[in-house]
Amino acid sequence: MRTKKLEISEQFYSDLISIHKKRRNEVKKKWNRVLPFNELISDRWEKAKFLNGLSGSSIYDNSYVFGKVSIGKNTWIGPYTILDGSGGKLSIGDFCSISSGVQIYTHNTVKWAVSGGKAEYEKKSVRISDNCYIGPYSVISMGSSIGKGSVIGTSSFVNTVIPPYSIAFGSPAKIVGKVKVKGKNVEFEYFKK
Repeated sequence: MRTKKLEISEQFYSDLISIHKKRRNEVKKKWNRVLPFNELISDRWEKAKFLNGLSGSSIYDNSYVFGKVSIGKNTWIGPYTILDGSGGKLSIGDFCSISSGVQIYTHNTVKWAVSGGKAEYEKKSVRISDNCYIGPYSVISMGSSIGKGSVIGTSSFVNTVIPPYSIAFGSPAKIVGKVKVKGKNVEFEYFKK
């Protein structure tokens, strides 16, 4: 009996290796990408649909999603992201780009932790409006709101309301410029110091 299980296990492993090599070659040839195995066999668009995301949106398999999260149409959610809607609704609009490593939270446990569990978790919804770009490794904290057409720079910490068509970066994020969109032309105007 033990030998039979081992044979099945070895065959299964051999089949997985074959699938991996085949998919890796297909993706390399078509997109010039080499991805982890789970990304080779998952469908980012199907995952977005499963999460009730609107048409054209995708979310990587290795993204973590908790609670109430809504995703608009044609939105890209990159790898290694955390979308936490467990403390309130997390709403992401249309045509957004949520870069690799971004973390968005609708709750925190700061007061709970420092009170030895006596205080409650804090909870507030987060809204990212249409046409926003969130740079890699940025953190958006509970209660934040990012206005339409805004750009959040890499490794920023957003803990406030960012008005529409703003450029913001830093920790905490500060508004440093404006986005100007005229049809397909986009300009970034930075404030003078």
